[in-house]
Amino acid sequence: MSIVIVQGIHSDSAPLGADFYAGLCALAAAVGRRLEIRPCASLREFVAQLRSARSARAEFVLLDPGELAAQTLARPEAVRRALDQLPGAYIEVHDRSATTLDERLHAHALPMATIVINGDLAASYRIALGIALRRLGRA
Repeated sequence: MSIVIVQGIHSDSAPLGADFYAGLCALAAAVGRRLEIRPCASLREFVAQLRSARSARAEFVLLDPGELAAQTLARPEAVRRALDQLPGAYIEVHDRSATTLDERLHAHALPMATIVINGDLAASYRIALGIALRRLGRA
């Protein structure tokens, strides 16, 4: 019963901070879900965490590539395979529209939604988590 955030690096923006993530975790816990945050500093880690979400049978994935977006588009094969093998739905989360992956990866498993609030990653996360929790509430 978990939602996993697979998160790339964001060196050009202010970090969201532990209090923000604690708030997201509390929202998920209030409806009986566990939220796991898996930060990734490289494309290799990013793909490994996607695969890990598959093996852990995550119910939902929030995918935030951050600065790794350019790398995923330059070498899409591994990311595409990992996305296509996720056991559940995923939502892309971004703070800039230039970093979206969805159709450019040409994965068979497209995101349920792509959330972009330019310049406000926190708002993108809150909206994406709200969608995930609402969707899982119907399961």
